Amino acid sequence: MDDTPEPEPARTLLGLQTMTPRQQLRAGRLPRRLTQLFVGLTVFGLSMAMLIRGGLGMIPWDVFHYGVASHVPLTFGTVAIITALVVLLLWIPLREVPGLGTIANAVWVGVAVDVFLALLSAPDGLLARIGLMVGGIVLNAVATALYIGAQFGPGPRDGLMTGLARRLPVSMRVIRTAIEVVVVLVGWLLGGVVGIGTVLFALSIGPLTQLFLPPLVVRVDPPSSPTPRQARET
Repeated sequence: MDDTPEPEPARTLLGLQTMTPRQQLRAGRLPRRLTQLFVGLTVFGLSMAMLIRGGLGMIPWDVFHYGVASHVPLTFGTVAIITALVVLLLWIPLREVPGLGTIANAVWVGVAVDVFLALLSAPDGLLARIGLMVGGIVLNAVATALYIGAQFGPGPRDGLMTGLARRLPVSMRVIRTAIEVVVVLVGWLLGGVVGIGTVLFALSIGPLTQLFLPPLVVRVDPPSSPTPRQARET
């Protein structure tokens, strides 16, 4: 009789599973999850456009995107897509595996933000600008919870953060802060807009996402652990 204890199931956070791309597609509730993924990514693009048009400070990575876009003949969204694809290349030495949501995030958000930038104009009044800033921050948290809750993998920048956290002897919070300080500084030097909105976003996006995430996580079947033979054949 084999007395070897069964391996404990992987711990999950709020029902979020760690899955390969194949497992993501086989986990069930696919129409609901795909719809939620692309709604979330679209709303994410809208939130970015709102903060840009508000003119009171951008999302840290958008400070970088805006700074680069002001020096090249490319749209803001195109720069965001190229940046995301470059970040994905950094996943290779970190041995991170992108999911469907990762690739969709890299492309769809950039397209969405260009569309909404064309539809939104910068308001004149301070109250309207504050409204765009606050609304953009809240919508960004909702959008983040939507696409993470769809369980198709992290975005390119999120994966860079988690990949570094697994391999460096520092906390994820320190790594995220360091990455965002660098991109904000470089973006600001290139002409990106840093303001009160940037600070408020940095301080509030974590708590707001944590608030919206639990009801938006789509429960799926946990991935089964492959046998050694299956692992060799994969």
